[in-house]
Amino acid sequence: MTNALTAAAAGFGTGLSLIVAIGAQNAFVLRQGIRRDAVLAVVGICALSDAALIALGVGGVGAVVVAWPGALTAIGWIGGAFLLAYGALAARRVFRPAGALRTDGDAAGSRRRAVLTCLALTWLNPHVYLDTVFLLGSVAADRGDLRWTFGVGAALASLCWFAALGFGARYLGRFLARPAAWRVLDALVAATMIVLGITLIAGA
Repeated sequence: MTNALTAAAAGFGTGLSLIVAIGAQNAFVLRQGIRRDAVLAVVGICALSDAALIALGVGGVGAVVVAWPGALTAIGWIGGAFLLAYGALAARRVFRPAGALRTDGDAAGSRRRAVLTCLALTWLNPHVYLDTVFLLGSVAADRGDLRWTFGVGAALASLCWFAALGFGARYLGRFLARPAAWRVLDALVAATMIVLGITLIAGA
């Protein structure tokens, strides 16, 4: 039970670290939340899409490891390198912030438009595949039999983040409008990614 909780907590922390970043998807969810426009649909699409991609990563990378045990070493080195690079980029943003999360722009206009826009921002973004399928899949593969527990934790992190961003927009909007807030978040992301990257490489 303790090992399962540890794996789930690790998945939650890793997933949250990859999701929390200034980007078009987060800006869109926050903007929809501030306007109270199709919030449930948008949050649902983001969370369910991430869960599907995480499952694909955990299952796909896990299947490769089962078929070729030596792949775990290669995945550990490659995944660790990517995580270290992500951590370095986040650390760079701490000292050279990109600015606050922008929530201005045209209104969504309709539920259909909001849904289509959300789908496009989610599934047409190449970084989402790197984050959820490869990176999370790589870290999950290192957990062995507990990789699916790790995946559940990561999917739960996605749900919590997007729900907080969408339904808590009235309160988070003021906080995330400050560049200093993102510097704090980026510092936490950088620390998490670097630690995970070192752990992956050390265990490869």
